[in-house]
Amino acid sequence: MEIVDVNEKVGFAPEFMPRILRVKPEYKVPLICMEPGQEIPPHQSGTGVFYFMSGKGIMTVNGKEVEVGPGKMIFIEKGESRGIRAIERLTAFAVHMSADH
Repeated sequence: MEIVDVNEKVGFAPEFMPRILRVKPEYKVPLICMEPGQEIPPHQSGTGVFYFMSGKGIMTVNGKEVEVGPGKMIFIEKGESRGIRAIERLTAFAVHMSADH
């Protein structure tokens, strides 16, 4: 077992870089801390779950824009394109699964 205080891991930088909370062969958990205007360009990847903790942003999934904010959870299937653009200072975490269960 490992306990992580996500709030202690939050940090912002002039250039966005995810902070990896945990990584195993079957999954990866990045913490996403973005300043307004920072962006993760749309890209394809494996199955993912995104949970937004604070701030506001736009998540683009397969070309469709969805407003995201505190308490929103987005499930994305393997192969679906996804990207995030921060409108306000944004924090979220994701669980990327490398194998579909």
